[in-house]
Amino acid sequence: MKETLAMALRFHWRLPFGGETSGWARAAQEDLAAIGLPDLDAQIHFCHRAEESGIDSLLTDFGFAKPDPILLAAALGMATEKINFIVAYRSGLLSPTTFVQQLNTLSALIGGRFSLNIVAGYSPQEQRSYGDFLSHDERYERTDEFLSVCHAFWQRNGAVNFAGKYYRIENGKLSTPFVSSERATPEIFIAGSSPPAQKLALRQGTCWMRLADIPERIRPDGLRISAQGIDVGLRLSVIARPTRAEARDAAAALLADLDTKEKEKEFVTSTDSSSIKATYALATEEWPTQTFWTGAVPYIGPTAIALVGTPAEIADAFMEYRDAGVSQFILSGWPKLEEMTRFGREVLPLVREKEALAEQSLSHGASKS
Repeated sequence: MKETLAMALRFHWRLPFGGETSGWARAAQEDLAAIGLPDLDAQIHFCHRAEESGIDSLLTDFGFAKPDPILLAAALGMATEKINFIVAYRSGLLSPTTFVQQLNTLSALIGGRFSLNIVAGYSPQEQRSYGDFLSHDERYERTDEFLSVCHAFWQRNGAVNFAGKYYRIENGKLSTPFVSSERATPEIFIAGSSPPAQKLALRQGTCWMRLADIPERIRPDGLRISAQGIDVGLRLSVIARPTRAEARDAAAALLADLDTKEKEKEFVTSTDSSSIKATYALATEEWPTQTFWTGAVPYIGPTAIALVGTPAEIADAFMEYRDAGVSQFILSGWPKLEEMTRFGREVLPLVREKEALAEQSLSHGASKS
């Protein structure tokens, strides 16, 4: 049987917050006033550098400490030409009709250059501040209904009628369509590693996005999910330097002045996210592989799991994830702009070379079979 050639790995990056250049711990963000405002000059500059560095999309985060990601993506998209945006949003905080209306308007403004990162929520306290009092599993049930309504509007097969446990829509109509030269609907990343998150990704998404782990532990779910027709993605960070010693020194220096460990521990105690709890548990082993580092997680948060090493070592690590069924990555690094630029200049070309060699080998093997 002839094997199918794999798609090229896609690399995204988290857009820096207002005023952010180095690593800001998740626990400290609520006390930093700069995060709450757009920083358009710096963020537009970051967008242009991302385009030059071969980055596919930039993630605009959602949370009470940050500006609205849809409005921010509109402002940045109108100031750029190529870069895409991953708009994070939590289902249940808007009517799905209003949500699609906003997104379709965004698509018309920036030519459809965005996808969605749908998060059901990870902090009961923060969810309640938005008026949401559902449990973890109920939030995923509601998200399933929410996205069903969204898809019905995007299909544009007449008026939308829906009667579910959480939503009731009667004769829903929207005149503004989703505007894109490439897709009829946005790509949808479903975040979370719990069974409800996996099921939701398979039902409603185009990519199951989870926090990172080492490839051998990702592989069973990664291959099973990707075999069912959707992508698998990881959130993690990168610290690349000319030598492994320099990379590890940079990782250690990142933690030198941080005193956020106790506050992060309080957050882990209060979250109802199984993936976040699992990531903090994973951090009890600092170096499970020679490139996989968990040391920043107790200080900065779960997305601070990092690949640390030379450009070649990190490229090899991405290829190991590729073999485990992973095809997309949302990355971060420190300092933000410099690490992204280094990744695009030194790591990404090596990944593309390794992909080309792997495809040549696969094609050669298929032609002989």
